[in-house]
Amino acid sequence: MTAHSPSGEHIADFPVSRAALRREKLAARMALDEKTRAGFSARIEAHLATLLAPLPPQTLAFCAPVRGEFDARPLASRLIDRGWQAAMPIVVETDAPMRFRRWTPASAMGVDRYDIPIPQDGPDLVPDVILLPLLAFDAQGFRLGYGGGYFDRTLAALVPRPLAIGIGYELGRVADIRPQTHDIPVAAIITEAGILRFT
Repeated sequence: MTAHSPSGEHIADFPVSRAALRREKLAARMALDEKTRAGFSARIEAHLATLLAPLPPQTLAFCAPVRGEFDARPLASRLIDRGWQAAMPIVVETDAPMRFRRWTPASAMGVDRYDIPIPQDGPDLVPDVILLPLLAFDAQGFRLGYGGGYFDRTLAALVPRPLAIGIGYELGRVADIRPQTHDIPVAAIITEAGILRFT
């Protein structure tokens, strides 16, 4: 049995256990004090910069930080100075893949239907690298987000598939997030402790 082919005895409790795990890990992240979070973020940024350094300039997609997430904007700004482009995901319609709108440090910002900051206007871009925020993750490269499934739908629709990198804190590490059939593992996960790479 594969990691993403759950047994029948576990299927019934997936929604409850995953929802509980989301609440637990979000609460733990929000409980971090600002100094601790800043230290973790600085280490994540350094690991991420190391991972991206060998790549030629391309397009990086990332989310504006909400609810204690890592803030990728400073790194994205430096990458733009090196010739990269940056974009933020836009939810256009429910249960559909997202689009990616160009972002620069000068972009006028609004909010989407979930109150997540997004660029108000700009051209759509196709990302080569996507940073995926996470609440929890496991050793197989599966991540647990907020439950909307938008990133999984988007990754499944993009051809070729971008380099997907999960971004979160070590407090989100679990033995098994019980991935469902639609969950797509990431190529790497970065926390304050370092870089986890997956085949």
